Amino acid sequence: MPLKLHKRGKIWHYRGTVAGRRVRGSCKTTDQAIAARTAAEIEAREWKCSFDGPQAVLTFAQAALMYRAAGKPTRFLDRIEDYCSLVKDITPSAIKQMAMLLYPEAVAATRNRQAIIPCQAIINYAAESELCPYIRVKRFKTVKKIKPPFTLEWVNAFCAHATPHLEALVLFMFATGARVSEALAVEWDHVDLQAATALIPRSKIGEQRLVNLPPRLVAAIANLPRMPNRPVFFYRKRGDLHNKWDAIVKAAGIKRMTCHSGRHGFATTALKKLDPKTAAQLGGWKSIRLFMETYAHAIDDITLNNVVFDTPLTQSKHANARKARKTGTS
Repeated sequence: MPLKLHKRGKIWHYRGTVAGRRVRGSCKTTDQAIAARTAAEIEAREWKCSFDGPQAVLTFAQAALMYRAAGKPTRFLDRIEDYCSLVKDITPSAIKQMAMLLYPEAVAATRNRQAIIPCQAIINYAAESELCPYIRVKRFKTVKKIKPPFTLEWVNAFCAHATPHLEALVLFMFATGARVSEALAVEWDHVDLQAATALIPRSKIGEQRLVNLPPRLVAAIANLPRMPNRPVFFYRKRGDLHNKWDAIVKAAGIKRMTCHSGRHGFATTALKKLDPKTAAQLGGWKSIRLFMETYAHAIDDITLNNVVFDTPLTQSKHANARKARKTGTS
């Protein structure tokens, strides 16, 4: 039977059965004419869904609401979720056009990260519920920039001139591979100094992870003042620490690196001691391939191929030669 209107207080609601399915809800209006039109549109949509399947009426905005309700990452959704086309009409080329319209001055990597990736994730999440087909979008071609990794020497020089909070922050990123956004989300109740662990509550992939705190890092955190309404490392946003960061780099006379170089530094340093799978797991990478392609940095020394001929007798000779080259002695 057709949907019927009724009032709850001043607001009109609809209810009835369409194609064997009970439908009810609010028209969100006090105007009866608008409510009648809303009910008619809902009834037409339900019939279309019955005849042609749910994908015939699923809008991108509805798919985005489902994605949010599932607790998925929402960082870049605000600008794209008003893309009101029916999901069935959204093509890979349309998504790329949207990315260019939303970010006309942005580089390819930004368009990929802030438009294409979240848009594809929303549609494919709906596809998991069999509401639409899966979609694959070829991303804009990017030029990879090699980010220099932190080294222990760089970290030591930075810490010698840093405030206690920034010293602890740099040590935390270098020791755990945490992104700066993850580190700044750590609150005091996430830290257990007795067990030398910390829970990183928020990550890029939406999963928590427990990390070990080496003794030097435990000491640095233990010496921090606990300030009301402030996280462990004091700052809440990366933009808040840029000026102080640059001032410390200048005072220390070291190469300027971004906070993300700490994640690269963890990867490079860990791979000298650990196998790739263990290093990737400790740093919170789900993909070993991404870990190796993006974060693993080769050691810049062309003479290292000498090791292919190494024997117990020659190893010490090569090690002494490399040490002499570094110190400038003969």
